[in-house]
Amino acid sequence: MSDALPASLVELAADRVRDDILSGRLEPGAKIVEETLCADLGISRGPLREALRLLTQQGLVEHLPRRGSRVVEWSPADVLQLFELRGVLERHAIESTFPLGDPETELEPVRRALVAMQAARGGLQRDDAHRAFHASVVGLAVNRQLDITLAPVLLKLQLPMARNLREEARRQHTVQEGIRRHEELVDALETNEPELIVKALHEHGHLSYLDLPAD
Repeated sequence: MSDALPASLVELAADRVRDDILSGRLEPGAKIVEETLCADLGISRGPLREALRLLTQQGLVEHLPRRGSRVVEWSPADVLQLFELRGVLERHAIESTFPLGDPETELEPVRRALVAMQAARGGLQRDDAHRAFHASVVGLAVNRQLDITLAPVLLKLQLPMARNLREEARRQHTVQEGIRRHEELVDALETNEPELIVKALHEHGHLSYLDLPAD
């Protein structure tokens, strides 16, 4: 008989904690109280701890020996380095791929990713759509190793990316500004001009609302 935990319970717990982190309800450095979450979700500690293990792999949670788990706290240098790494991978994807031979067809995955962002109702749906959009840009290179390299970077960037969108919406009183910035990236991709696309990526504004030093 298998000892595997029901995937639905682990997913339920992981989604709950991830949503609390990305929404700001659990701040960086905040302790994750297992007893409270187990009671709220009506689950045992087994599924919760498996969920926390998964979130640790994603760079959202860290385990402290004999002290339990807490929300990861990236330093400003960490955040800048992660965004810089994403930028290097995106730039490489563009410079190794553009100009495209058939932009109308080849850009369709990015257009679909933008539509998903536009349709997202907030919360995890919005955050996942945002991450998928940036993955789709790098995916234009059709380079499996590049995709594999990007995936953990985007997972670690979940928190600052979500925080940027949330703070942007608060200051602008609308979520549409964030959508507009990604529409501008698609417009740049549509030009099929590598230099213009790289410039648009550099000016994307991903640090605008994080109070971090930009280049």
